[in-house]
Amino acid sequence: MSKVSRIAAVGDNCMDVYENIGEAYPGGNPVNVAVYTMRLGHSASYIGVVGTDCYGKRMIDSIQAKGVDISHVKIKEGNTAVTYVKLINGNRELGDYEEGVMAEFALTTEDIRFICEHDMLVTGIWGMIENELPRISEKGIPIAFDFATRWKSEKLNLMLPYVDYAFFSAEELTEEILDLMKAAKSKGPKIVIVTLGENGSIAYSGDEFIRYGIVPCEVKDTMGAGDSYIAGFITGILEGKTIYECMKQGALNSSITLQYMGAWG
Repeated sequence: MSKVSRIAAVGDNCMDVYENIGEAYPGGNPVNVAVYTMRLGHSASYIGVVGTDCYGKRMIDSIQAKGVDISHVKIKEGNTAVTYVKLINGNRELGDYEEGVMAEFALTTEDIRFICEHDMLVTGIWGMIENELPRISEKGIPIAFDFATRWKSEKLNLMLPYVDYAFFSAEELTEEILDLMKAAKSKGPKIVIVTLGENGSIAYSGDEFIRYGIVPCEVKDTMGAGDSYIAGFITGILEGKTIYECMKQGALNSSITLQYMGAWG
């Protein structure tokens, strides 16, 4: 790898509180992608907000310990976001979500300037920055966006024209999913990618559908697997890899995360 790329991960963070085992781990889509980007040998910044509670301090300390730039993390009076999780046979089931200070998160002009110093922005459906995508896109920075399972969100058509790499997730591949991928691609993204859990992933470039499987491993916890894939894929793009090679890098990165508890910490 000749060039170290900088990724700006923007938006939500939360403590994943595993109720049935009495543990809590830092996470959240953009935070996870930032940490996994560092693991792959690139550089990452996280732009978001935490509360003044003990989880906020733990979140900042944990992210910083992974080498992620936290210079644009804000601290606001209140509670850090929390997602309650149950772990059943290695699979995580998400419960209640307490948004906390994330409800007040908004980018400043200085944040946007900082973001545009990076090689790519990655955010997601809970990142609270969809209204800023046009402003960031016009600066020329590529945007990767995780729509999760929100195929029919009312915001989808408003956001897709400003997204270069659109990630979705589904349990299995169906004709409906293929049609939805084509529809999403027609709105503007360069590539639409769908992660399918144990069924691998599929990408659509507008010319062809490309499939990739999984990297077999012992699964301890599925938390963060999809975010690991995104980090592997987008760093592959920045490294100049083919779509298939990016998918492979995503799957390899996911297989690492699947083998330990929590998203990463």
